[in-house]
Amino acid sequence: MKYSPEFYADFQKKYPQIAKDFDKLAQACHQAGPLDTKVRRLIKLGIAIGIGSEGDVQSHVIQALDEGITPDEIRHAILQSLTTAGFPQMIVAMRWAEEIIVKAK
Repeated sequence: MKYSPEFYADFQKKYPQIAKDFDKLAQACHQAGPLDTKVRRLIKLGIAIGIGSEGDVQSHVIQALDEGITPDEIRHAILQSLTTAGFPQMIVAMRWAEEIIVKAK
């Protein structure tokens, strides 16, 4: 499934309390342990690859780039999904990521 940040913005407008609670939960999950921002982002990218969500993969690539994670680090993280999620899932995720990386240049 593909979506954009505008979808979440629409959700926030329609369901502001749920969105606020969701954001609070996400922040609590981030702060619950010792992982740094970079590691958390790459883990979330891996999860997005695993569930096959184009929108999530691209969203996490955008956020990763914004957080200073390099395109090569993103590509390396995606490559890690090869032996777990399989070649088809990895190669399509690499394509989704490249669409964002190219636009960010």
